[in-house]
Amino acid sequence: MTDTIFGKIARGEIECPKVYEDDRSVAFRDINPQAPVHILIVPKASIETVRQIDREPGIMDHLFAVANKIAEQEGLAEQGYRLVVNMGPAGGQSVYHLHVHLLGGRAMTWPPG
Repeated sequence: MTDTIFGKIARGEIECPKVYEDDRSVAFRDINPQAPVHILIVPKASIETVRQIDREPGIMDHLFAVANKIAEQEGLAEQGYRLVVNMGPAGGQSVYHLHVHLLGGRAMTWPPG
């Protein structure tokens, strides 16, 4: 597994309050939230970027399904939310362990930036 802060959280080496956990993923609140609700959904498998999702078949389906469950828990399902996956430095990826940002609790603007 990647030796990043997200990898360490996924392996249980770093404790943090979890919003959700199952056998394939873990979710927790972002420490630098960009919206009232900003949750990171991280696979437990060692995947650095979205370009490597073939290492874990079905992982994006799983992460998006988890995002839907969490959005329901957080009261976002009816009002809407945004899911973001950054890829590489130009795409804004700063931690090289695949993760999905779940953002909600306010109106999202476009273009995002």
